Amino acid sequence: MEEDLNLDPGQYMGFYSWYSWPNVVLCFFGGYLIDKVFGVRLGAIVFSVFVTVGQCIFGLGALLNRYWLMCLGRFVFGIGGESLCVAQNNYAVNWFKGRELNMVFGLQLSFSRVGSTVNMNTMKRIYALISQFVKGYVCLGISLFIASGFCVMSLICALLLAFFDKRSKRILNTETFGTGEVIRLKDVKDFNVMVWLLCTICVCYYVTIFPFIGLGLVFLEMKYQLEPSTALACNSVVFLLSAVVSPLFGLAIDKTGRNVLWVILGIVVTLGCHATFAFTFLNPFVPMVFMGLAYSVLASALWPMVALVVPEYQLGTAYGIMQSVQNLGLATISLAAGAIVDKKGYLILEVFFQGWLCVGVLNRSAYLRRKLALEESVTVDVDTAPLLT
Repeated sequence: MEEDLNLDPGQYMGFYSWYSWPNVVLCFFGGYLIDKVFGVRLGAIVFSVFVTVGQCIFGLGALLNRYWLMCLGRFVFGIGGESLCVAQNNYAVNWFKGRELNMVFGLQLSFSRVGSTVNMNTMKRIYALISQFVKGYVCLGISLFIASGFCVMSLICALLLAFFDKRSKRILNTETFGTGEVIRLKDVKDFNVMVWLLCTICVCYYVTIFPFIGLGLVFLEMKYQLEPSTALACNSVVFLLSAVVSPLFGLAIDKTGRNVLWVILGIVVTLGCHATFAFTFLNPFVPMVFMGLAYSVLASALWPMVALVVPEYQLGTAYGIMQSVQNLGLATISLAAGAIVDKKGYLILEVFFQGWLCVGVLNRSAYLRRKLALEESVTVDVDTAPLLT
């Protein structure tokens, strides 16, 4: 992209930001619309349409060598992308309960990372194949249009899932079950403080993964003198590993519980990985492997915790808020990461990532203290209830 479109690293990272910026606001409203207006079925279909249209605009922008049109495509793609994740999380919570959730979220992450790994290892080959017939930005545009076929598959899956969900509710006669309560926008201010702590932990962690992977290819080639193909394989290790082990970690978390401690473990291990990249010349595959394991642990343990602290009728809004905060962080940190690399280099970038992870550990500790305080207050209330009566 940088060569064919004559982009600098900051402009390239702008594609990530244009994906993330709309979701700073729209994820929240997407979750609210799922809870209040669309329902999870129609919501998933609508947001899948946005994803498909956005990818097509992105490919068209490359085909015409129009950077602004590509940014518009990423913006439209972003409108649907993260809200679609909110719908996906809602489906998971509706279909699976209790200790099944960690494995299900791990399995969702696994399939998502399979897509990322396939993308990393096939798009360059598709581009090379098409470059035998056309060159430059035209070749890039055709490659991106081929990639949009997977977005069409996503839309088909959303339609099928809506059919099966409706059929299931009709057969089991659960369509009318529920509390009858409806989310209101003003309810957000009354969300448990633990929801906001989870949001903070989420953003502190994810801003050290996705921007790093986005810039990782050049980093690995420059610092470790890797061949492009080897650097590409190393850079995809995080997603490849998470695709394999996320369901296994989810199952382990289901069996043992202790989601909070699993999340702390994931953050600390990732902190060690970034420190290794910053201050050593150890084989880069080693920290990448541990980062992939840590990422799988954290994602499998963190996202199900939202369902434990908010009622079911508020889940879409709560997940939307979490995605919004995450995307605010990704949008700003992606730009900051590109600027840091341009002006200060990769060592300062790694120190920057380590600082965010330290904040994540502190917030995780605050969450644990809050959780223990709430549990103690509940215990006191239960023990003294007969006396009060």
